Amino acid sequence: MIRITGDNIISALGFTTEENFCAVKRGVSGVKHYDAGTFGLPEAFMASLVDREKLNAEFSKISPEISPPGEAEGDYTPLEKAAILSVYLANNSANNPDGRSAVRTRRVDMSDKRLLFILSTTKGNVELLERSMPTIDRRLHLWHSAKVIARFFGNSNPPVVVSNACISGAAAQIAAMRELESGEYDRAVVVGADLLSKFIVSGFQSFKALSPQLCRPFDRQREGLNLGEAAATIIFERDSGGVGGAVLAGGAIRNDANHISAPSRTGEGCYRALKNVLQEIDIDDIAFINAHGTATPYNDAMEAVAIVRAGLEKLPVNSLKPFFGHTLGAAGVLETIISVRALEEKLVLRSLNFSDQEFESPINVSQKNCFSDKPCFIKMLSGFGGCNAALAYRRGTI
Repeated sequence: MIRITGDNIISALGFTTEENFCAVKRGVSGVKHYDAGTFGLPEAFMASLVDREKLNAEFSKISPEISPPGEAEGDYTPLEKAAILSVYLANNSANNPDGRSAVRTRRVDMSDKRLLFILSTTKGNVELLERSMPTIDRRLHLWHSAKVIARFFGNSNPPVVVSNACISGAAAQIAAMRELESGEYDRAVVVGADLLSKFIVSGFQSFKALSPQLCRPFDRQREGLNLGEAAATIIFERDSGGVGGAVLAGGAIRNDANHISAPSRTGEGCYRALKNVLQEIDIDDIAFINAHGTATPYNDAMEAVAIVRAGLEKLPVNSLKPFFGHTLGAAGVLETIISVRALEEKLVLRSLNFSDQEFESPINVSQKNCFSDKPCFIKMLSGFGGCNAALAYRRGTI
Protein backbone atom coordinates (compact mmCIF):
# COMPACT_ATOMS: atom_id res chain seq x y z
CA MET A 1 0.00 0.00 0.00
CA ILE A 2 1.12 3.55 -0.74
CA ARG A 3 0.38 5.75 2.26
CA ILE A 4 0.70 9.42 3.19
CA THR A 5 2.97 9.78 6.21
CA GLY A 6 3.62 13.51 6.22
CA ASP A 7 2.30 16.67 4.57
CA ASN A 8 2.45 20.44 4.51
CA ILE A 9 0.79 23.41 2.81
CA ILE A 10 2.23 26.91 2.43
CA SER A 11 -0.34 29.37 1.10
CA ALA A 12 -1.95 32.71 1.82
CA LEU A 13 -3.97 30.94 4.54
CA GLY A 14 -0.98 29.70 6.52
CA PHE A 15 2.28 27.79 6.54
CA THR A 16 1.02 24.50 7.97
CA THR A 17 -1.60 21.98 6.90
CA GLU A 18 -3.48 22.61 10.12
CA GLU A 19 -3.67 26.39 9.57
CA ASN A 20 -4.91 25.92 6.04
CA PHE A 21 -7.44 23.23 6.88
CA CYS A 22 -8.89 25.17 9.82
CA ALA A 23 -9.30 28.25 7.61
CA VAL A 24 -11.14 26.22 4.97
CA LYS A 25 -13.44 24.72 7.60
CA ARG A 26 -14.30 28.24 8.78
CA GLY A 27 -14.99 29.39 5.22
CA VAL A 28 -12.02 31.79 5.10
CA SER A 29 -10.62 32.60 1.66
CA GLY A 30 -7.06 33.62 0.90
CA VAL A 31 -8.11 35.28 -2.37
CA LYS A 32 -7.86 39.09 -2.33
CA HIS A 33 -8.08 42.05 -4.70
CA TYR A 34 -4.78 43.38 -6.00
CA ASP A 35 -4.65 46.82 -7.59
CA ALA A 36 -3.24 47.71 -10.97
CA GLY A 37 0.53 47.96 -10.67
CA THR A 38 0.92 44.64 -8.85
CA PHE A 39 3.64 42.71 -10.70
CA GLY A 40 3.81 45.78 -12.95
CA LEU A 41 0.47 44.90 -14.57
CA PRO A 42 -1.87 47.61 -15.90
CA GLU A 43 -5.01 45.78 -14.68
CA ALA A 44 -6.23 44.81 -11.22
CA PHE A 45 -6.84 41.14 -10.47
CA MET A 46 -8.01 38.72 -7.77
CA ALA A 47 -5.48 36.22 -6.44
CA SER A 48 -4.15 34.38 -3.42
CA LEU A 49 -0.52 35.33 -2.73
CA VAL A 50 1.99 33.90 -0.26
CA ASP A 51 3.46 36.41 2.21
CA ARG A 52 6.99 36.87 0.80
CA GLU A 53 8.36 38.45 3.99
CA LYS A 54 7.14 35.54 6.09
CA LEU A 55 8.49 33.08 3.53
CA ASN A 56 11.96 34.66 3.69
CA ALA A 57 11.88 34.80 7.49
CA GLU A 58 10.84 31.16 7.89
CA PHE A 59 13.32 29.95 5.28
CA SER A 60 16.16 31.82 6.96
CA LYS A 61 15.52 29.78 10.11
CA ILE A 62 16.28 26.49 8.36
CA SER A 63 18.81 27.56 5.72
CA PRO A 64 21.88 27.78 8.03
CA GLU A 65 20.78 24.54 9.69
CA ILE A 66 20.93 22.20 6.72
CA SER A 67 21.91 24.21 3.63
CA PRO A 68 24.67 22.48 1.64
CA PRO A 69 28.20 23.81 2.09
CA GLY A 70 28.94 26.76 -0.15
CA GLU A 71 25.28 27.66 -0.65
CA ALA A 72 23.60 30.52 1.18
CA GLU A 73 20.03 31.78 1.50
CA GLY A 74 20.57 34.23 -1.34
CA ASP A 75 21.29 31.39 -3.75
CA TYR A 76 17.65 30.26 -3.73
CA THR A 77 14.75 31.72 -5.72
CA PRO A 78 11.41 32.37 -3.97
CA LEU A 79 9.95 29.23 -5.61
CA GLU A 80 12.83 27.09 -4.36
CA LYS A 81 12.54 28.57 -0.86
CA ALA A 82 8.81 27.81 -0.74
CA ALA A 83 9.31 24.23 -1.96
CA ILE A 84 12.22 23.52 0.38
CA LEU A 85 10.41 25.00 3.39
CA SER A 86 7.30 22.97 2.59
CA VAL A 87 9.29 19.72 2.42
CA TYR A 88 11.06 20.55 5.69
CA LEU A 89 7.76 21.29 7.47
CA ALA A 90 6.13 18.16 6.02
CA ASN A 91 8.93 16.08 7.48
CA ASN A 92 8.51 17.83 10.82
CA SER A 93 4.81 16.93 10.85
CA ALA A 94 5.91 13.50 12.11
CA ASN A 95 6.77 15.12 15.43
CA ASN A 96 3.87 17.57 15.42
CA PRO A 97 0.74 15.56 14.55
CA ASP A 98 -1.77 18.39 15.16
CA GLY A 99 -4.54 15.91 15.89
CA ARG A 100 -4.02 13.77 12.79
CA SER A 101 -5.50 10.30 13.03
CA ALA A 102 -2.40 8.48 11.80
CA VAL A 103 1.16 9.81 11.44
CA ARG A 104 4.74 8.61 11.59
CA THR A 105 6.54 8.54 14.91
CA ARG A 106 9.84 9.71 13.43
CA ARG A 107 11.21 12.01 10.77
CA VAL A 108 12.48 10.65 7.47
CA ASP A 109 16.13 10.80 6.44
CA MET A 110 15.76 12.92 3.32
CA SER A 111 19.24 11.93 2.11
CA ASP A 112 18.30 8.23 1.99
CA LYS A 113 19.13 6.53 -1.32
CA ARG A 114 15.76 4.80 -1.10
CA LEU A 115 13.92 8.15 -1.16
CA LEU A 116 12.91 9.94 -4.36
CA PHE A 117 12.10 13.64 -4.82
CA ILE A 118 9.38 14.56 -7.34
CA LEU A 119 8.72 18.21 -8.23
CA SER A 120 5.36 19.28 -9.67
CA THR A 121 5.38 22.74 -11.23
CA THR A 122 4.02 24.38 -14.35
CA LYS A 123 5.98 27.63 -14.39
CA GLY A 124 9.05 27.08 -12.21
CA ASN A 125 11.28 30.17 -12.05
CA VAL A 126 9.71 31.80 -15.10
CA GLU A 127 9.76 35.15 -13.29
CA LEU A 128 13.50 35.26 -14.05
CA LEU A 129 12.59 35.93 -17.68
CA GLU A 130 11.27 39.32 -16.60
CA ARG A 131 14.73 40.42 -15.50
CA SER A 132 17.32 41.85 -17.83
CA MET A 133 19.74 38.98 -18.45
CA PRO A 134 22.46 38.78 -21.09
CA THR A 135 22.12 34.98 -21.18
CA ILE A 136 19.45 32.49 -20.25
CA ASP A 137 19.66 31.70 -16.54
CA ARG A 138 19.97 27.96 -15.93
CA ARG A 139 17.56 28.38 -13.01
CA LEU A 140 14.80 28.67 -15.63
CA HIS A 141 15.14 24.94 -16.25
CA LEU A 142 12.76 22.87 -14.14
CA TRP A 143 15.32 20.11 -13.72
CA HIS A 144 17.65 22.60 -12.11
CA SER A 145 15.07 23.65 -9.51
CA ALA A 146 14.36 19.99 -8.71
CA LYS A 147 18.07 19.32 -8.19
CA VAL A 148 18.40 22.39 -5.95
CA ILE A 149 15.53 21.18 -3.76
CA ALA A 150 16.82 17.60 -3.48
CA ARG A 151 20.42 18.76 -2.92
CA PHE A 152 19.32 21.00 -0.04
CA PHE A 153 18.39 17.83 1.85
CA GLY A 154 21.51 15.95 0.79
CA ASN A 155 19.66 13.63 -1.57
CA SER A 156 21.82 12.54 -4.51
CA ASN A 157 19.15 10.61 -6.45
CA PRO A 158 18.18 12.22 -9.78
CA PRO A 159 14.86 13.95 -8.98
CA VAL A 160 11.80 13.62 -11.20
CA VAL A 161 10.04 16.68 -12.67
CA VAL A 162 6.36 16.50 -13.58
CA SER A 163 5.04 19.44 -15.60
CA ASN A 164 1.80 18.59 -17.38
CA ALA A 165 -0.37 21.71 -17.13
CA CYS A 166 -2.96 21.71 -14.36
CA ILE A 167 -2.87 17.95 -13.73
CA SER A 168 0.80 18.10 -12.70
CA GLY A 169 0.07 17.61 -8.98
CA ALA A 170 -1.99 14.48 -9.64
CA ALA A 171 0.44 13.16 -12.24
CA ALA A 172 3.28 13.58 -9.71
CA GLN A 173 1.38 11.48 -7.16
CA ILE A 174 0.77 8.79 -9.76
CA ALA A 175 4.48 8.85 -10.64
CA ALA A 176 5.30 8.41 -6.95
CA MET A 177 2.88 5.50 -6.65
CA ARG A 178 4.45 3.74 -9.64
CA GLU A 179 8.01 4.26 -8.41
CA LEU A 180 7.17 2.90 -4.96
CA GLU A 181 5.21 -0.05 -6.33
CA SER A 182 8.20 -0.96 -8.50
CA GLY A 183 10.24 -1.50 -5.33
CA GLU A 184 12.96 0.88 -6.49
CA TYR A 185 12.24 3.27 -3.61
CA ASP A 186 10.69 3.04 -0.14
CA ARG A 187 9.61 6.69 0.09
CA ALA A 188 8.76 9.52 -2.29
CA VAL A 189 8.52 13.24 -1.52
CA VAL A 190 6.09 14.97 -3.88
CA VAL A 191 6.31 18.75 -3.70
CA GLY A 192 4.12 21.00 -5.85
CA ALA A 193 5.02 24.68 -6.13
CA ASP A 194 4.16 27.69 -8.27
CA LEU A 195 4.41 31.41 -7.57
CA LEU A 196 2.83 34.13 -9.69
CA SER A 197 4.50 36.80 -11.78
CA LYS A 198 3.69 39.35 -14.47
CA PHE A 199 4.24 36.70 -17.14
CA ILE A 200 1.77 34.25 -15.58
CA VAL A 201 -1.02 36.66 -14.67
CA SER A 202 -0.86 38.50 -18.00
CA GLY A 203 -1.09 35.17 -19.81
CA PHE A 204 -4.38 34.29 -18.10
CA GLN A 205 -5.61 37.85 -18.62
CA SER A 206 -4.98 37.47 -22.36
CA PHE A 207 -7.26 34.41 -22.29
CA LYS A 208 -9.96 36.53 -20.60
CA ALA A 209 -10.04 33.68 -18.08
CA LEU A 210 -9.81 35.67 -14.84
CA SER A 211 -12.81 36.64 -12.73
CA PRO A 212 -12.93 40.21 -11.33
CA GLN A 213 -14.64 38.76 -8.23
CA LEU A 214 -14.13 35.73 -6.00
CA CYS A 215 -14.58 32.74 -8.30
CA ARG A 216 -17.81 30.70 -8.26
CA PRO A 217 -17.14 27.05 -9.22
CA PHE A 218 -20.11 25.27 -10.83
CA ASP A 219 -22.33 28.31 -10.26
CA ARG A 220 -24.63 29.70 -12.92
CA GLN A 221 -22.98 33.12 -12.52
CA ARG A 222 -19.35 31.95 -12.74
CA GLU A 223 -17.09 34.36 -14.67
CA GLY A 224 -13.68 32.74 -14.56
CA LEU A 225 -10.88 31.71 -12.24
CA ASN A 226 -8.70 33.33 -9.59
CA LEU A 227 -4.99 32.52 -9.57
CA GLY A 228 -3.10 31.47 -6.46
CA GLU A 229 0.34 30.72 -5.06
CA ALA A 230 1.31 27.74 -2.94
CA ALA A 231 3.85 25.10 -2.12
CA ALA A 232 2.52 21.78 -0.86
CA THR A 233 4.23 18.51 0.02
CA ILE A 234 3.14 14.91 0.49
CA ILE A 235 5.52 12.25 1.82
CA PHE A 236 4.53 8.79 0.60
CA GLU A 237 5.77 5.47 1.97
CA ARG A 238 5.45 1.95 0.66
CA ASP A 239 3.83 -0.01 3.47
CA SER A 240 2.61 -3.57 3.66
CA GLY A 241 1.54 -3.44 7.28
CA GLY A 242 -1.99 -2.19 6.66
CA VAL A 243 -1.82 0.46 9.39
CA GLY A 244 -1.15 4.18 8.94
CA GLY A 245 -2.20 7.28 7.01
CA ALA A 246 -4.46 7.68 3.99
CA VAL A 247 -3.90 5.24 1.14
CA LEU A 248 -3.52 6.26 -2.51
CA ALA A 249 -5.73 3.53 -3.90
CA GLY A 250 -5.44 4.40 -7.59
CA GLY A 251 -4.75 7.05 -10.18
CA ALA A 252 -5.31 7.55 -13.90
CA ILE A 253 -4.36 10.04 -16.62
CA ARG A 254 -6.32 10.33 -19.86
CA ASN A 255 -5.85 12.83 -22.69
CA ASP A 256 -8.75 13.63 -25.01
CA ALA A 257 -6.58 15.84 -27.29
CA ASN A 258 -9.60 18.06 -27.87
CA HIS A 259 -8.01 21.52 -28.01
CA ILE A 260 -4.93 23.40 -26.87
CA SER A 261 -6.90 25.24 -24.17
CA ALA A 262 -10.55 24.10 -24.27
CA PRO A 263 -11.79 20.83 -22.72
CA SER A 264 -13.84 18.20 -24.48
CA ARG A 265 -17.53 19.13 -24.37
CA THR A 266 -18.36 15.48 -23.68
CA GLY A 267 -15.80 15.22 -20.89
CA GLU A 268 -14.31 12.18 -22.60
CA GLY A 269 -10.85 12.21 -21.05
CA CYS A 270 -12.16 13.14 -17.62
CA TYR A 271 -14.81 10.42 -17.80
CA ARG A 272 -12.25 7.78 -18.77
CA ALA A 273 -9.97 8.76 -15.88
CA LEU A 274 -12.90 8.50 -13.46
CA LYS A 275 -13.94 5.10 -14.77
CA ASN A 276 -10.40 3.84 -14.31
CA VAL A 277 -10.09 4.81 -10.63
CA LEU A 278 -13.59 3.47 -9.92
CA GLN A 279 -12.08 0.03 -10.47
CA GLU A 280 -10.12 0.55 -7.24
CA ILE A 281 -12.94 1.69 -4.93
CA ASP A 282 -16.66 1.07 -4.53
CA ILE A 283 -19.03 3.91 -5.43
CA ASP A 284 -20.95 3.27 -2.20
CA ASP A 285 -17.72 4.00 -0.24
CA ILE A 286 -17.14 7.47 -1.75
CA ALA A 287 -17.75 10.36 0.63
CA PHE A 288 -17.19 13.15 -1.90
CA ILE A 289 -15.55 14.26 -5.13
CA ASN A 290 -13.03 17.10 -4.96
CA ALA A 291 -13.29 18.49 -8.50
CA HIS A 292 -10.88 20.71 -10.40
CA GLY A 293 -13.63 23.35 -10.34
CA THR A 294 -11.85 26.35 -11.85
CA ALA A 295 -15.10 28.35 -12.25
CA THR A 296 -14.48 28.83 -15.97
CA PRO A 297 -17.55 28.16 -18.15
CA TYR A 298 -16.16 25.22 -20.11
CA ASN A 299 -14.16 23.41 -17.41
CA ASP A 300 -17.03 23.21 -14.93
CA ALA A 301 -19.53 22.15 -17.58
CA MET A 302 -17.14 19.44 -18.81
CA GLU A 303 -16.53 18.08 -15.29
CA ALA A 304 -20.28 17.99 -14.64
CA VAL A 305 -20.81 15.97 -17.82
CA ALA A 306 -18.04 13.54 -16.88
CA ILE A 307 -19.39 13.09 -13.34
CA VAL A 308 -22.87 12.32 -14.66
CA ARG A 309 -21.52 9.95 -17.34
CA ALA A 310 -19.62 8.07 -14.64
CA GLY A 311 -22.81 7.65 -12.60
CA LEU A 312 -21.54 9.84 -9.74
CA GLU A 313 -24.08 12.68 -9.94
CA LYS A 314 -25.52 11.96 -6.48
CA LEU A 315 -22.17 12.25 -4.70
CA PRO A 316 -21.26 15.56 -3.01
CA VAL A 317 -18.91 17.61 -5.19
CA ASN A 318 -16.74 20.49 -4.00
CA SER A 319 -14.03 22.80 -5.31
CA LEU A 320 -11.29 24.45 -3.23
CA LYS A 321 -10.47 27.18 -5.77
CA PRO A 322 -12.42 29.95 -3.92
CA PHE A 323 -10.18 29.32 -0.89
CA PHE A 324 -6.78 29.14 -2.57
CA GLY A 325 -7.26 30.26 -6.16
CA HIS A 326 -5.84 28.08 -8.91
CA THR A 327 -2.37 27.23 -7.62
CA LEU A 328 -1.27 25.63 -10.91
CA GLY A 329 1.39 22.95 -10.31
CA ALA A 330 0.66 22.94 -6.58
CA ALA A 331 -3.11 22.51 -6.99
CA GLY A 332 -3.25 18.73 -7.20
CA VAL A 333 -1.02 18.30 -4.15
CA LEU A 334 -2.59 21.03 -2.01
CA GLU A 335 -6.18 20.00 -2.74
CA THR A 336 -5.37 16.34 -2.09
CA ILE A 337 -3.98 17.22 1.35
CA ILE A 338 -7.07 19.26 2.31
CA SER A 339 -9.35 16.48 1.05
CA VAL A 340 -7.42 13.84 2.99
CA ARG A 341 -7.77 15.89 6.16
CA ALA A 342 -11.51 16.22 5.53
CA LEU A 343 -11.76 12.47 5.00
CA GLU A 344 -9.90 11.83 8.27
CA GLU A 345 -12.33 14.10 10.13
CA LYS A 346 -15.30 12.48 8.36
CA LEU A 347 -16.20 15.83 6.88
CA VAL A 348 -17.48 16.87 3.46
CA LEU A 349 -16.38 20.46 2.85
CA ARG A 350 -18.66 22.96 1.19
CA SER A 351 -17.93 24.51 -2.17
CA LEU A 352 -17.58 28.18 -1.26
CA ASN A 353 -19.45 30.88 -3.21
CA PHE A 354 -21.93 28.52 -4.89
CA SER A 355 -25.68 29.17 -5.04
CA ASP A 356 -27.23 27.68 -8.19
CA GLN A 357 -26.20 25.67 -11.27
CA GLU A 358 -27.27 25.63 -14.89
CA PHE A 359 -26.32 22.17 -16.08
CA GLU A 360 -28.81 20.09 -18.04
CA SER A 361 -27.88 17.08 -15.90
CA PRO A 362 -27.21 18.62 -12.47
CA ILE A 363 -24.59 17.41 -10.00
CA ASN A 364 -24.68 17.53 -6.21
CA VAL A 365 -22.53 20.56 -5.36
CA SER A 366 -21.83 20.62 -1.62
CA GLN A 367 -23.28 23.81 -0.09
CA LYS A 368 -22.36 23.26 3.56
CA ASN A 369 -19.88 21.31 5.67
CA CYS A 370 -21.48 18.01 6.60
CA PHE A 371 -20.64 14.62 8.13
CA SER A 372 -19.83 11.47 6.18
CA ASP A 373 -18.20 8.32 7.53
CA LYS A 374 -17.63 6.84 4.09
CA PRO A 375 -13.95 5.90 3.71
CA CYS A 376 -13.00 7.19 0.23
CA PHE A 377 -12.87 10.28 -1.97
CA ILE A 378 -11.99 11.07 -5.58
CA LYS A 379 -9.79 13.96 -6.71
CA MET A 380 -10.27 15.31 -10.26
CA LEU A 381 -7.97 17.55 -12.32
CA SER A 382 -7.99 18.77 -15.92
CA GLY A 383 -5.68 21.01 -17.90
CA PHE A 384 -4.63 22.62 -21.17
CA GLY A 385 -3.97 20.28 -24.06
CA GLY A 386 -6.84 17.97 -23.12
CA CYS A 387 -5.10 16.33 -20.15
CA ASN A 388 -7.23 14.86 -17.36
CA ALA A 389 -6.43 12.98 -14.15
CA ALA A 390 -8.26 11.31 -11.29
CA LEU A 391 -7.05 9.95 -7.94
CA ALA A 392 -8.81 7.63 -5.50
CA TYR A 393 -7.95 7.80 -1.79
CA ARG A 394 -8.99 5.61 1.13
CA ARG A 395 -8.99 6.65 4.79
CA GLY A 396 -6.10 5.26 6.84
CA THR A 397 -6.36 3.13 9.96
CA ILE A 398 -4.67 3.32 13.35
